[in-house]
Amino acid sequence: MPGKLIIFSAPSGAGKTTIVRSMLNENFKLEFSVSVCTRARRPNEIHGKDYYFISPEEFREKINNNEFIEWEEVYSGCFYGTLKSEVDRISKEGKNILFDVDVVGGLNIKNLYGERALSVFVMPPSLEALEQRLMMRNTDDIAVVKKRLAKASQELEFAPMFDKIIFNDQLLVAVEEVRSLLKEFLAEEGF
Repeated sequence: MPGKLIIFSAPSGAGKTTIVRSMLNENFKLEFSVSVCTRARRPNEIHGKDYYFISPEEFREKINNNEFIEWEEVYSGCFYGTLKSEVDRISKEGKNILFDVDVVGGLNIKNLYGERALSVFVMPPSLEALEQRLMMRNTDDIAVVKKRLAKASQELEFAPMFDKIIFNDQLLVAVEEVRSLLKEFLAEEGF
């Protein structure tokens, strides 16, 4: 039987990746769906673990070959997407699939899989807190941070469309809320 899908979306810097990584250490039979992206790899990132890093040309070729269940040009010239082959591989292993995707991608996956999927929006405490988090990361220059903040204000409008909203003001509290949420969702059909 194929597993369930758990989708995490949020503006950049809201803490979704940290929450996703903490859930992978839980006993939920989860496997992370590695997304494809065209942005430059950060120093601590590993190809095939954090993302599949490819060129925009390779990405467009995959679009033309209908290889994605969802994809989005999140920033001008910067594409992200979820490969059908990645979802199929994890499903065949009988595991639950954990996604860390942009807001539009998250809603697209939810629409595609319906009740088999749980969509979770990770809400930052404020745009000011988000800016501080992005600056503390020290991974992007100020122009990129400003672009991410402009996008974040638009992404926050999508929050009500998700199944659940988790406020990430205190990480440990947010992680515990997500843990309880997943226990309930995965227990519904014995996962």
